[in-house]
Amino acid sequence: MKKISVLVFFIGCLAFAQDNTKEAIDSTLEAWHEAAGNAAFDTYFDLMTTDAVFIGTDATEHWDIPAFKAYSKPHFDKGKAWSFTAVERNIHLNETQDIAWFDELLDTQMKLCRGSGVLKKTTNGWKIAHYVLSIAVPNEHVGELIAIKKDTDNALLTKLSRN
Repeated sequence: MKKISVLVFFIGCLAFAQDNTKEAIDSTLEAWHEAAGNAAFDTYFDLMTTDAVFIGTDATEHWDIPAFKAYSKPHFDKGKAWSFTAVERNIHLNETQDIAWFDELLDTQMKLCRGSGVLKKTTNGWKIAHYVLSIAVPNEHVGELIAIKKDTDNALLTKLSRN
């Protein structure tokens, strides 16, 4: 009986630790989105790893930190970069709880978007290492979207196939 009680206690402690970890990750993501909405450039980028990657909604938007900072700075300098509010978020952890991956549904100026990414636990807390932003398109409108972006996509595909 004593062994079962210890096991139950240990499992309970693990569940509690995982809940606290997910809360810390959630807080990091909330602070990151808030920093963009408040044009807090340093805060925003301090919540990312130095080797982070940001992938935007445009097919050409694949940025390392220096490139993303260069792109973002003029937006932040205007006093408000972008405003994303999570309306749903799913967080998952590896066994050692030092890597997390997530997906989130966002209310944005582009209407509903999907964000997904990876966070790493560092000595300075959780940091975003990889983020992907996608515009959520209802399935019944995909055909219309394909028609809208067909020429641009074909030109980019031609360019990329030459490289």
